[in-house]
Amino acid sequence: MTRLLSAWQSGDALALERLTPLIYEELRDRARRYMKNERAGHTLQATAVVHEAFVKLVEMNISWQDRAHFFAVAARQMRRILVDHAKARYRSKRGGTNTTTTGMIDELPMTESMGMGPVTSGDIDVLEIDEALQRLATHNLRLSEIVELHYFGGLTYQELAETLKVSEATIDRDLRLAKAWILRQIRPQRPRDPEGV
Repeated sequence: MTRLLSAWQSGDALALERLTPLIYEELRDRARRYMKNERAGHTLQATAVVHEAFVKLVEMNISWQDRAHFFAVAARQMRRILVDHAKARYRSKRGGTNTTTTGMIDELPMTESMGMGPVTSGDIDVLEIDEALQRLATHNLRLSEIVELHYFGGLTYQELAETLKVSEATIDRDLRLAKAWILRQIRPQRPRDPEGV
């Protein structure tokens, strides 16, 4: 795939032809994994997300470093598409957000020892996640990128480690830290009554 990306970048139209089914199928698998966590009746389908992302990727003039770099850029494109869709839907509903996702936050490993109560599953708004990621990027760009690549782009720990040139253990630790930070942003805890009432 890296050779085909390089050949495509050099102007080889046949490389793009050979690359398209490989890219398209993998993007669709990643989008399906993400979209299965979206609320029931989501109006944007995985195929539409992939098609729009693919068109944007083909039009970009980027020096593709390797497969991981390509999918990192694809993750950003898919995030933008999902957020833009959520914003448009929010505007059309005027006040009612139907932009929720449950899968991203369901996995967050939080404990009482981190100063937070137990996590309860519940719908988390895509726009809330996007805003939290933007705030996280101002504090720690790498943590924000890891979350974006993992959840929006579907990159595995191994792919993240390759892309960011760190160990999988570092990826695991960073993802835990980022998830905790994001959860605190999205679901801040009310101060506890000192008398436990």
